[in-house]
Amino acid sequence: MTENNSPGNQAEIAALNHEIYRLNCIIDENARKQQEESAIDCGSPFGNPTEYKDYSGDYSVILPEIKQEGFSIPLDPEFNERRRIKFFYALGGGCAFLRFVLADWLASLLLILISRVLVSMNPDADGGTILSYIKGSAIFASVNLIVFLIANVVVALVGMMLSKVKFNDLIKTRDYSIWTAVHHCLIAVFLMVTSLLVSGFVEDIFSHYGSTTNVVNLDGTAVTAAGTAIMLIYRCIIAPVTEEFFFRGMLLKNFSRANQRFGVFATAIFFGLAHSNIPQFILAFIIGIFLAHITQKHNSIIPAIVVHIFVNSLTTIIGYLNLDGIGIGIYLTVAAFGAIMFAIFRISDKIPSTTPHQSRRGLSVAISSVILVASFWLQLMYMLSFVIDHPVLQTVQSFL
Repeated sequence: MTENNSPGNQAEIAALNHEIYRLNCIIDENARKQQEESAIDCGSPFGNPTEYKDYSGDYSVILPEIKQEGFSIPLDPEFNERRRIKFFYALGGGCAFLRFVLADWLASLLLILISRVLVSMNPDADGGTILSYIKGSAIFASVNLIVFLIANVVVALVGMMLSKVKFNDLIKTRDYSIWTAVHHCLIAVFLMVTSLLVSGFVEDIFSHYGSTTNVVNLDGTAVTAAGTAIMLIYRCIIAPVTEEFFFRGMLLKNFSRANQRFGVFATAIFFGLAHSNIPQFILAFIIGIFLAHITQKHNSIIPAIVVHIFVNSLTTIIGYLNLDGIGIGIYLTVAAFGAIMFAIFRISDKIPSTTPHQSRRGLSVAISSVILVASFWLQLMYMLSFVIDHPVLQTVQSFL
């Protein structure tokens, strides 16, 4: 028997092999596409189109199984996933409380040490005179600046280290321009005026029962030239930058791991509690929601820093200039433009919604974290202790 090796047969065999190779490539490509379509996106594991995909990070850090072919996320988190989510919530709550206590205790310790030094240098001066001098000079302003700089930055860095959040992840600004910044600042003024109206309503309620929410007295604070300069630097630069680094940086990242909507409101609450009085809580909470939203939207803390600097600078300058009626007119005029910008913003950009899967990974998991819940209640009771005469609240105030 002889083999048929004619040129015609060899050409047919080559063409057949080529066709088989082409079909195999098509099969492999289709299989690859099918695998990609069936795989869970680690950046958006819950398929929520209202969330900002680039913000929350790789969810496989919490649930490594999502990288497995054919795996589907259960509606209710199982033990290991729940435990990992709780870790980030507890870390955020613990850092918020540590920052709060550190700022209060460190400031008190430094002021006590300084006052004792001044008393030893001026034995004839009474304690009230020494305290008035400290409050009115650059000493109080400097202590305030140093303490909050340390509390915000150091605790934020500790939280970022433990949660493995990189600094670059906080400043990868997206879709941001000068015109966008102007819009944000106008909206912030509108929200600030709104919060003042709410605060006035709350104050009326408290005053009806013989109490007041206005417990902050800054009269006689930093009245010297040096003190005023330091206070301006603190309010207009240091506080906005470092607070955003902590709250919209480290804290928002950790609270948004599984649910961005939860992250927005949780950080706004802790931002408000950090101010330890009801009027500023209302202001910080309302503006904090907006700042957290634009941070997620632009994937960066820079837009929030710009807004924070603008708001603090505007209020500080008007306050120092004692513009009174003119200041109110400026607020209302800017707020009117801000109301229009806010309406436009709300139409085009909404706070991320929550899917059924995410609703079981947000507040329901957060309230099971002892550290997070304790941090919330202790700071809340401390704030209320200044306006409500209750033994438990007074005990918390004296403890903290």
